[in-house]
Amino acid sequence: MPQWFLDFYPVLILLAVVGIIMFRLPSVDVGHDKAYLSRRITNWLPLGLTYAFLYMGRYNLKVSKYAFGEMANVDGTPLMGNADFGYIFGVGTFVYGLSFLINGPLTDRMGGRFSILTGALGALILNAIMGLASLSLMHHGPLHEYLAQNFVLVFSVLYGANMYFQSFGAVAIVKVNAPWFHVRERGVFGAIFGILISLGIYFAFDIGGMVLKNFGLEWVFFVPAIMLAIFWVLDFMMVRNTPEEAGLGSFNTGDATSGDEGPPLGAIAVFKKMLTNPIILTIAGVEFCSGFLRQAIMQWYGSFAKQTDAVLGLKHSFVNENWGMLLCIAGITGGVFAGTISDHLFQSRRGPVAGVLYGIMLVCSIVLAFTYTTPIVGFLVIFMSMAVIGVHGMLSGTASMDFGGSKNVGIAVGIIDGFVYLGTFVMSITYSIVLPKMQLNDAGDLIGPATDPANWKAWPLAMIPLAAIGLILATRLWNAKPKPKTKSA
Repeated sequence: MPQWFLDFYPVLILLAVVGIIMFRLPSVDVGHDKAYLSRRITNWLPLGLTYAFLYMGRYNLKVSKYAFGEMANVDGTPLMGNADFGYIFGVGTFVYGLSFLINGPLTDRMGGRFSILTGALGALILNAIMGLASLSLMHHGPLHEYLAQNFVLVFSVLYGANMYFQSFGAVAIVKVNAPWFHVRERGVFGAIFGILISLGIYFAFDIGGMVLKNFGLEWVFFVPAIMLAIFWVLDFMMVRNTPEEAGLGSFNTGDATSGDEGPPLGAIAVFKKMLTNPIILTIAGVEFCSGFLRQAIMQWYGSFAKQTDAVLGLKHSFVNENWGMLLCIAGITGGVFAGTISDHLFQSRRGPVAGVLYGIMLVCSIVLAFTYTTPIVGFLVIFMSMAVIGVHGMLSGTASMDFGGSKNVGIAVGIIDGFVYLGTFVMSITYSIVLPKMQLNDAGDLIGPATDPANWKAWPLAMIPLAAIGLILATRLWNAKPKPKTKSA
């Protein structure tokens, strides 16, 4: 039996488990009939899986770093070192965050279906181009010399363009699903959102790692491009913006714009309304912290484990070898936990859930600062990922619907997710400056300051203040609930 199949079959098991969990989530009965529930599944499932493959075409940059990091420049530095990765990823996240100023209003005007089709198409094209550039670098193609000499510039431009189209994904999935889910059942949708994020992370890290190992660097970019092409067709055929467009009756969702029958406000008016809403701004502040913390863990633990392996021996640890799988399990756990207690314990309030999970983040980040050189570091950051992915799904995926309302959710989620990636941008630039530099010897082996765990102290220390600020802001949302214009059905 080929090795690639032995590596891949756990994916089928994982998908089966995820399917069982998703269909066994505790639901809230708001009067939907079976036909409605069935059609809603066929609407959000292809949309959600497209979002997961967008993640695969976003975080494949990290997987490619492992290969590019083993390719040396003439000065003995890796083609993509720590600072290079931080810069390229930082450019991408900056573009992603700013893109919501355009894509949020565009999604509210054109609909979520338009946005997911546009985002998937653009991302698949840019991933295909990055795959071709990687192919030329690996196999000394006609552009090899130019790409090698201008690697950071070229990949910053390509990855930045990819992230522009990626930014359509979060807005689209929330915009489409807002009219399909009542406020009282959106906690469960938050769990689904967290599961989809987690699947995307698994696809990016573990499946991407398998692709890199078995097929080559260029396929790390080609595979998500192919999958996005397939799901673009499925989305075109199956996804509809509202129940009415799918031939079903409408219903009152009970969110902030329920009962508002007036004409839609202009984009500037909606931005002004959102940016003067203290709840939206507080959620955005919490999610700024989430963006920093989530990516500080996801993007840098693997580099830390690999570069300090000679001292700590973490490269071949269970956590590092199964990084994507464990992040997926953590994300599913966090999403299901957050969504369930929100709807069933806190009466569909999102603030208490964020407060509980940020309390976990703060305690764990302090512990991490003292234990990051011990064997528990891997399991500790996985537990932290459970908490921060739970917060992200609950606030970006759910609270944005509640307080933005179905009419304005594109701009609301744009502001909130924009702050997520502003936090990620700050994280990228911070770590590109404070983390140790990578060096290679003539044999291509890693040497220098990056191999000493003591030089990585800034990695956990930088997380503590962000976790503390996030907790303080989350407590300010404790009793927040949307106020519809009319009583919901």
